[in-house]
Amino acid sequence: MPVPQLSDEHRGEEILAVFDTAFGQLLAADPAAFRVKFRKMAASAFAFYRGTASLFYRDLDAGDHDGRDRGPYLDERTSRVWIHGDLHAENFGTYMDSTGRLIFNVNDFDEAYVGPFTWDLKRFAASVALIGYAKALSDEQITELVTVYAGAYRERIRALATGAKSDEVPPFTLDTAQGPLLDALRDARSLTRFGLLDSMTEIRDFERRFAPGGGSVELDAATRYKVLAAFDGYLETLPESSLTRPDSYRVKDVVGRRGIGIGSAGLPSYNILLEGNSDALENDVVIYIKQAQTPAVSRHITDQAIRDYFQHEGHRTVISQRALQAHADPWLGWTELDGAGQLVAEISPYAVDLDWGDIDDPEEIAEVVADLGRATAAMHAAADDQSGESLVPFSTERAIDAAIAADEEGFAPLLVDFAHAYGARARADHQIFVDLFRNGRIPGL
Repeated sequence: MPVPQLSDEHRGEEILAVFDTAFGQLLAADPAAFRVKFRKMAASAFAFYRGTASLFYRDLDAGDHDGRDRGPYLDERTSRVWIHGDLHAENFGTYMDSTGRLIFNVNDFDEAYVGPFTWDLKRFAASVALIGYAKALSDEQITELVTVYAGAYRERIRALATGAKSDEVPPFTLDTAQGPLLDALRDARSLTRFGLLDSMTEIRDFERRFAPGGGSVELDAATRYKVLAAFDGYLETLPESSLTRPDSYRVKDVVGRRGIGIGSAGLPSYNILLEGNSDALENDVVIYIKQAQTPAVSRHITDQAIRDYFQHEGHRTVISQRALQAHADPWLGWTELDGAGQLVAEISPYAVDLDWGDIDDPEEIAEVVADLGRATAAMHAAADDQSGESLVPFSTERAIDAAIAADEEGFAPLLVDFAHAYGARARADHQIFVDLFRNGRIPGL
């Protein structure tokens, strides 16, 4: 992908136009939240990249057309795969699945949608270029890292497409992971539900309640009533396997939340404290209700059948995560509040994100990137005709395997070229953005 040769002024106008489409309404409703979001994005080119999936897909769509198939390796099927939508090197971490196993895998499915599988791979590849540059790796070393990622993805897709047994392609667990992935899983294992509850709640009158402060916002009676009504609607979206003990869903307390991260600025959010799976106070559960957002990639997918499949953005987020993630969070569901789709999930005590801060040795980075390639392939393969949804009614791993097989030699170079080009574009855009922000050029701030 060649880097567009635009003046900084012209590119700045493009960035502002994309921001207006993606963030305009939310920014107008809560400019303070966006000042925080944009200051976080100003910290580094990678932070800027994380917060600008909307700009990425605008650029990708503008440069990725090659006939009706929209680029190499894309046909009627591989252009219609469930994708993560914001697959970068920091969107991986741990979670405890519905069987009680600690898993290291892709996380954060807020941007998930149905689209070209290569769009996930390109977004990840560019993130590797940005991380590599920040760690002062040479272009040759970055090329090697992206090539390793492409090779690991290709190898795992082929294995899955040819019927590899589960013990041949196991998930990353305490028994199978190595290096920084195993470190993250061990860190997650050291965490406890009591520790999470202790950080967010207190015991008052022999019952657990949310503690004041720390971003909690007391709700007025009318808002509390609306949130509880939305909670009742959420219960109807849970699978029967999640409803083993009805008292688990007894509400103990509700609060509003402030201080949401880069991806959710301006979106209303609430925390609900539940009884959990026993009367013991240390087994209480905290879930959140968050207004789901329009995924950036959806603005560049014109298939009406995909749009019509989802009731609202909350439904889309949950259905997509259940499709992409084997044994998803048993508390995962959706509801509506004030006419907007909401995502509902547990605030997990066992969530640890992959920390790139101490991963500096090129060989270790390559090992991690290879594992993330395998995880990406497993995610794409999970969401197909076996996922329980009819939107992707075919074997994605077989479709992707066949597409790559048609041009094996071109696959890695496609991602390498894109990584270098878009990494340079994102670094330049970051500086343009910082200048726009610090000089008061972003409308509404």
